Amino acid sequence: MKNNYRLIFPLAFLCIFLFFPGCTKEEAAKVSLNKDREQLEQNMGKEVVKIAVSAIISPKKTFIYYSNMLDYISKKLEMPVELVQRDTYAEVNALVKDREISAAFVCSGAYIDGKRDFGMELLVAPIAYGKPYYYSYIIVPRDSKATRLEDLKGKKFAFTDPMSNSGKLAPTYMIGKIGEKPESFFSDITYTNSHDKSIEAVARHLVDGAAVDSLIWDYADATEPEFTSKTKVIIKSPPYGIPPVVIPASIAPELKVKLRDILLNMHLDAEGRSILEKVKVDRFVETEDSAYDSIREMQRFLNEK
Repeated sequence: MKNNYRLIFPLAFLCIFLFFPGCTKEEAAKVSLNKDREQLEQNMGKEVVKIAVSAIISPKKTFIYYSNMLDYISKKLEMPVELVQRDTYAEVNALVKDREISAAFVCSGAYIDGKRDFGMELLVAPIAYGKPYYYSYIIVPRDSKATRLEDLKGKKFAFTDPMSNSGKLAPTYMIGKIGEKPESFFSDITYTNSHDKSIEAVARHLVDGAAVDSLIWDYADATEPEFTSKTKVIIKSPPYGIPPVVIPASIAPELKVKLRDILLNMHLDAEGRSILEKVKVDRFVETEDSAYDSIREMQRFLNEK
């Protein structure tokens, strides 16, 4: 019997995916970027600005990658900034909807759902590797004989998150275009909750293939290729609008302008440029909602099937 959507990672084994042992998701979610938040609030006389980051990568790595950027924003705002993490894209969208955060780094798929459902707004988007877009990669173990999507029929496969474009929607669309559905196409499906975990799952032969964000795979391959070197990309999707920074529709106009200007000008000073270089981002730019129309087209195609 097929065990679709069965999680293959026992709790104890999940620990190996965290950058430092002993750190749970809950612990990472509670980490403040300010060493003494209460004192900072007292000194500044300001409220805390909360910025969420979707679980595109595992919690500890998210903190490592984003902490310097949010510290930079805090300095420019002259207000304390707190990093907020959640386990799923849907949970981060809920924070934006309920106005519990001021901004969020989200997946492109989560943006179009949030825009449709409750008016989530674009703030800025990154330019990475000289481009304002990214891809979905279908990856397999380095020693796999698979060279095309059809070769993964009847195999074990990893998606990242149900709301992920590159990690769920795009590969589901690819499968739909050949007249199949994931539930019948694969023998077993798991959700890993982050792209780096999907890469490691493929590298360790826990699954036969996975769909991952090209930005994450390329970054890991350039900086920490331990697991990417054990995988290979067999399919590269068409380009999609890059994962943006978003805000609640009801954000205070003054804060919106400040956050936007800080990010748009970040590459113009030495500290900001250094931080961006470390995460392989060239700069932030303003973007249009239409940049994400191709993702909506995939949704429409699948909804009509």
